[in-house]
Amino acid sequence: MKAIFYVVALLAASGAAYFSYDHSKRFEALEKDRVETIATNKQVTADADVADTNIKKEKALLATSVEKQELLTQSVSSLKSAGTGLESDSAKLDEDLKVQDEEFAQLKKALDEVNKILEGLGGGVTLDTLPEKIQQIEDDKKGKQKKLEDLETLVGGAEKNLSTKKAESDRLTTRMVDRGSRIGRNSMEAVVTAVNQDWGFLVIGAGSNSGFTPQTALLVERDGRQIGRVRPSSIEPTQTIAEIDLESLASGVRLQPGDRVILAKPTSN
Repeated sequence: MKAIFYVVALLAASGAAYFSYDHSKRFEALEKDRVETIATNKQVTADADVADTNIKKEKALLATSVEKQELLTQSVSSLKSAGTGLESDSAKLDEDLKVQDEEFAQLKKALDEVNKILEGLGGGVTLDTLPEKIQQIEDDKKGKQKKLEDLETLVGGAEKNLSTKKAESDRLTTRMVDRGSRIGRNSMEAVVTAVNQDWGFLVIGAGSNSGFTPQTALLVERDGRQIGRVRPSSIEPTQTIAEIDLESLASGVRLQPGDRVILAKPTSN
């Protein structure tokens, strides 16, 4: 009985040991699984944290990207507007350049003319020395202007003196001409070219060009002897029609062409 009891006890002990060992192995396996699960969970949690962090970073990057995109869109709009403005400015600039080219051409033409003028001034005049040359010309001009004013003063005095002398000369000349005219009239003699006894007038071959006037009293001579008087009634430049003073004719005398006519009264000198 005791043997059986020992065997049963041994079997029980062996069974207990076996179950204890098996349970220990299972516990170790479970513990190992638990540890691995915990490690896996920690890894998963860590990965989840990393993923969450990455997601947050991506969201931040996305927000930044969206913001940048909006800014870029605004920048593109601004650039388009600026481009339109630049095109307008470019067109205006082209016009301004065209105007400037024309102005430069005119300026070059003016500069060429200035250079020609500078060459004409001589003495190696340049744009740098031009003010000095202009001042020199101005000084020379003032000096010449002063000389001109002095000359004008002298000329004015000379002209005044000459005018006075000329007036005196004209007066003397007129006097001499008048005197000569009077002397010429005193010695003036004309010829009767026609006679009308019925109407009592005759034609003399001299007129106003010879100094005859309506007031001129004329004598008619023949062979140096006075035979009558006549009075001018119509005077032309080269002939005179005169009325015959019938009472002045000698008895039986008739005036005829060829008779000589002289002044009845000499002009006073």
